Amino acid sequence: MTTLPSLAVLGAGSMAGAIVRGLIASGVDPASVAVSTRSTASAEAWRAEGVRAVALEDDPDANAAVVAGAGLVLLGVKPAMVPDTLREVAGALAPDAVVVSVAAGVTTATMESLVPNPVIRSMPNTPALVRRAVTGVAAGSRAGEAELALARALFSAVGAVVELPEEQIDALSAISGSGPATIYFLVEKLTETAERLGFDHDDARLLAEQTLIGSAYLLESTGEEPAELRRRVTSPKGTTERIIAVLDEAQLTDVFERAAEAAIARARELAAGA
Repeated sequence: MTTLPSLAVLGAGSMAGAIVRGLIASGVDPASVAVSTRSTASAEAWRAEGVRAVALEDDPDANAAVVAGAGLVLLGVKPAMVPDTLREVAGALAPDAVVVSVAAGVTTATMESLVPNPVIRSMPNTPALVRRAVTGVAAGSRAGEAELALARALFSAVGAVVELPEEQIDALSAISGSGPATIYFLVEKLTETAERLGFDHDDARLLAEQTLIGSAYLLESTGEEPAELRRRVTSPKGTTERIIAVLDEAQLTDVFERAAEAAIARARELAAGA
């Protein structure tokens, strides 16, 4: 794995925080990471984990202070805050620092118009916290193989990495970026169904969660196609066949496609500043 330079994280919220904690779990020295946070309490929590942290509540120049000397800068702020944040830190960035954004909808062209550094756009997901993320990365016009290698090293420490053209990032976001919420929503609905069938909440949740976890592990460990594993469970004229028939009638592919298109449209709205 490529050795990571010192890392600055602007806005260590749920996504960026998951990445930082995943990196630490993978063996990255917490002392090589600096983060800016909104609140003093959040900064103190990060310091307890060995990370250098500065709160905007205590120091209005926290973002600039954090990026000074960093070789890799991870933008974890909300999409609407990215332009102002980049303007704020542009003068403090090291000339060769690589700027990586996890913000939905904010293009590399937008970032390049605000800082002179090489930029990379990424879309990870929250399983980074347990080092099982999947992250899409797209290079800006100034980023070459060396900069992409740094992005791969950053995100490979917390899961799988897919390199792709920037025009596919929004679509990837709809599938894997928002994917965990889709899976959790499915578990919620399976749990509710079990409760309606007479199970108490704890047992209903156990049935839904462990069925998902066990099935995902089986899928991963066997390497089989999902359709093949489904076929093996679906006995002709059996109960599972009836379930699949009902789900198939619901035209889930169309439902998922409409949901993905809605997410892509929102990403484009974010890119336009809406």
